[in-house]
Amino acid sequence: MKNQTDLRVLVVDDTILYRKVITDILSEMPGVVVVVGSAYNGKIAMKRIAELKKAITPMIKAFARLREVRRILKGKKKNAVQGLTTARKISPEDRRTATPSASIQTAPRSKIVTIGISTGGPVALAHFLPELPADLGVPLLIAQHMPPVFTESLARNLDRRCAIHVKEAVNGEKIVPDTAYIAPGGKQMKVANDVFKNAKIIRITNDPPENGCAPSADYLFRSVAEHFGGNATGVIMTGMGSDGTRGLEQMKEKGAFIIAQNEASSVVYGMAKKPVEMGIVNMVVPLDHISEQIRRTIPKSLKING
Repeated sequence: MKNQTDLRVLVVDDTILYRKVITDILSEMPGVVVVVGSAYNGKIAMKRIAELKKAITPMIKAFARLREVRRILKGKKKNAVQGLTTARKISPEDRRTATPSASIQTAPRSKIVTIGISTGGPVALAHFLPELPADLGVPLLIAQHMPPVFTESLARNLDRRCAIHVKEAVNGEKIVPDTAYIAPGGKQMKVANDVFKNAKIIRITNDPPENGCAPSADYLFRSVAEHFGGNATGVIMTGMGSDGTRGLEQMKEKGAFIIAQNEASSVVYGMAKKPVEMGIVNMVVPLDHISEQIRRTIPKSLKING
């Protein structure tokens, strides 16, 4: 029998993966009963919202239990990684999509790497970010489509696995090498100049979603194109929809080097598909090769500030 103080929740997100993850996590939390279900858009949610009795305090307390959330997420990601490695094998045709090593000489001398990723992203990030060295030499800015709260847990989980430092980005902080900044869920992230510090910094804003996404890869990529021009590497990975395509076009026009994850290693081949079809991608590679190709676009000694 449900206690009257139990929190009844309606989970709303346009990505089925995140609806399932959030629902599973909430279901395992004491004091939370997911009785209403889930909805994939606002219209359906409004029809069901009348069934809910909003009680925000229990929700905050439940989500404050970050240790429990991290434990649950870590277990799910471990299982997902195992499933990904056994579900789809890279074919000889997929391997041939990788550009020969010699062609990397045309790549820019990247001072920053920026990544757009969605469905399947936590698993993919956990797979290739740990392969990057601690002395990578440049920062990474990541727009992972994910609701609020979960990006902080994702960042902490990845930080434990990686040689580079991984964190949820904070508004106004200086962008430094050997650090991966994950955009906070529900917010937009961009690069900006701090004229007083003579440095590149991160701006976190409440600007509206783009392509239905906050954070949006397009929003992030545009700012990277503006502030770094051709001295950047853009990476578009597994995910639903086409967020990131327009931003990559702008990066490409400035001379940036663009890497796309291939279809066979993607959970959903959406975000990478359109840039590939449009011909704005320099290289299409399996997930296993992404860290290697990122490293090859970065000079051995390079600073972005000062």
